[in-house]
Amino acid sequence: MGAGASSILGADGEVGYGPGLGDLPEACVASVLVNLDPPEICRLARLNRAFEGAASADFVWESKLPSNYGYMLEKIADEVEDGASKHKKGGKRLGKKEIYARLCRPNPFDGGAKMFWLEKCRGGICMSISSKALSITGIDDRRYWNYIPTDESRFQTVAYLQQIWWFEVDGEIEFCFPAGKYTLFFRTHLGRPSKRLGRRVCNPENVHGWGIKPVRFQLSASNGQRSQRQCYLDEPGSWIHHEVGEFVVENSHAPTKVKFSMMQIDCTHTKGGLCVDSVLIYPSGVRPETVFISRR
Repeated sequence: MGAGASSILGADGEVGYGPGLGDLPEACVASVLVNLDPPEICRLARLNRAFEGAASADFVWESKLPSNYGYMLEKIADEVEDGASKHKKGGKRLGKKEIYARLCRPNPFDGGAKMFWLEKCRGGICMSISSKALSITGIDDRRYWNYIPTDESRFQTVAYLQQIWWFEVDGEIEFCFPAGKYTLFFRTHLGRPSKRLGRRVCNPENVHGWGIKPVRFQLSASNGQRSQRQCYLDEPGSWIHHEVGEFVVENSHAPTKVKFSMMQIDCTHTKGGLCVDSVLIYPSGVRPETVFISRR
């Protein structure tokens, strides 16, 4: 006890306090924070004022932004002056931290049928493409397809197949992705999801034809990369992310065009009862099931 008490006393026997984290210069703290991931920076910003100030430094957050973030800002509603650094909203200049936070939220583009956001830990882009942005065989005939509302989709609506002989869904995206490896998924659901008395239920009445022949998924990128796989659709009542394949982006400032499809065109039998929600593109190694984003 005596030793512990004497350690906090100054030379004259008065109570004294040694230097602590709060005494570190903000520039020194910022030079450390720049080496951390964004979630870690935000946690440390709560320690004290020095860390809070350092965690707002432009050079810290610019290191976390993709090199082509100016292109991404041009994709969203607020316009960019001088490419990126003078991004304005309501006449107020946004710092790099605010720009980073903005890009981490879902950002609709192309009329709201597509959205993208930054993946906070790996720094790549995640993207979701609505069923309304896809080319679906027979979508204009309500005998085959309907768009149904649901809060289980980021877009609040999904394409629901009642019955058809020729099933084909195609799409493409052209975007300046940050450099890295990406994986593409189709998000589907067997059965019609709904709610009854506040509880989720699934109507499997029209589900048929998917166990006879597999569905073929394909992907091709403008740099020549291709991928193809086949699988049977099963597990009614659950949203499934069907992994199609990977593509690699080397140049962040050049647009990469990716084409993708999902088809089962054996006309010897009908198939139905399938919801097609969206196509997802994530940095490889990130599973869609593990990611939650706010719709705000």
